[in-house]
Amino acid sequence: MSLALFDLDGTLIPGDSDHAFCEFLIALGWVDADQFHRRNNEFFKQYQAGCLDIASYIDFATAPWRSRPESEQRAAMQRFMVEVVQPMLRPEALALVRAHQQAGDRVAIVTATNEFITRPIADAFGVPELIAVRLERDASGRATGRIDGVPSFREGKIARVDAWLAGQGAAWGDFQRTVFYSDSTNDLPLLERASEPVATNPSPALEAIARERGWRILRLFA
Repeated sequence: MSLALFDLDGTLIPGDSDHAFCEFLIALGWVDADQFHRRNNEFFKQYQAGCLDIASYIDFATAPWRSRPESEQRAAMQRFMVEVVQPMLRPEALALVRAHQQAGDRVAIVTATNEFITRPIADAFGVPELIAVRLERDASGRATGRIDGVPSFREGKIARVDAWLAGQGAAWGDFQRTVFYSDSTNDLPLLERASEPVATNPSPALEAIARERGWRILRLFA
């Protein structure tokens, strides 16, 4: 059996679901448009530069919705999936995931975007195994704005994959082949851990590294 891991944003979908959901909150009228848009872009630039303070970002990104009734949260996510995510679900990406599943590989999506946003997207790909940033919740089940445990970001992706495998009584060494698809240099730790790193729709920085190291380059989107 092989292990096939997929980053999500920029890899399986041609966009960033975290940034897009924050922009969607502006469209809903749940935030001050100018200020929120500016801060959202600032955080996104930090992410692209590899210096994101993910704890601060989670507090920022969840603040507009975490105190709202659950029914409003669900309705907003349903609209987001229909209006924003579904147009980003490309047949090439869906086919790639399905090919690994049909080959009998153990498949998971490993993303630095939080579980509230990414669970419906993973479901749309038909992937039950999602390793995402977990949101801390209070006794009533409301998100607090803090991260629960290790965030699946940069080196944290390795720790979370290790824990996920251990929970199934497995380890990296149990697989003849480990593949990880990603577009970002933020994922270098996990790319270097995989036996087959695949620079997928890579950023210029990741593409340069991939060419230098002889990694496979895959372009799912034009």
